[in-house]
Amino acid sequence: MTLAYPRRQRQLESLVRKLGLAVEAPIKWQLLDLALTHPTVSESANYEHLEFVGDAVVRLVAAIVLWENYPNCPVGDFAAIRSVLVSDRILAQLARSYGFELYLLVAGSATADKAGQQSRLADAFEAVLGALYLSTNNLDLIRPWLDPHFKELAAEIRLDPARLNYKAALQEWTQAQFKVLPEYRVVEISQPHNNQERFIAQVWLHGQKFGEGKGRSIKAAEQAAAKVAFLTLSTQENH
Repeated sequence: MTLAYPRRQRQLESLVRKLGLAVEAPIKWQLLDLALTHPTVSESANYEHLEFVGDAVVRLVAAIVLWENYPNCPVGDFAAIRSVLVSDRILAQLARSYGFELYLLVAGSATADKAGQQSRLADAFEAVLGALYLSTNNLDLIRPWLDPHFKELAAEIRLDPARLNYKAALQEWTQAQFKVLPEYRVVEISQPHNNQERFIAQVWLHGQKFGEGKGRSIKAAEQAAAKVAFLTLSTQENH
């Protein structure tokens, strides 16, 4: 069923073609319209609920792509790679590649908020995935165009382990299991002129240390510690 506003219908059909989908596909256009409506336009009819669905959808697609392409990859790496694939930065990047900003309805001060554009685009991207999923109750309208992006990005991330986000994977895991965030304790162990690992980080949870790592920067040390902690905790859970 098409929209009551022909101009908006044509806009959305243009986006659907960019995604490589046929306008004759079983798309629920009202949902797609909603997915591209920011809360500043309507407090009740906006993308927030669809974004909630799309958040689960994008994580599922990323997991399937990793499962199909890297069946022997350790589960810790799976989680770390997926956390990068579904990050706001990557989702906003994908949204821009399809020109989502041309179709997203935004009102008021949000239109001038350049700093918030990344999160708006990432939210809208997830909402569109939610709308497409709910149109068919499967991934048929999503995987044909999203899979190639995730395959390419996953390959790039695996070639550059520094991009693996173990901090995000660990945070997600501890929130799900314990409803708490991990605590990081970092100390400097050498002087700045040394081209060696300057910092040592520890990860604590419930008063217990679960990981330790070194790095040339605080961020690198925290990622190294998060990897140890994540692998330790996930291994314990599987035994």
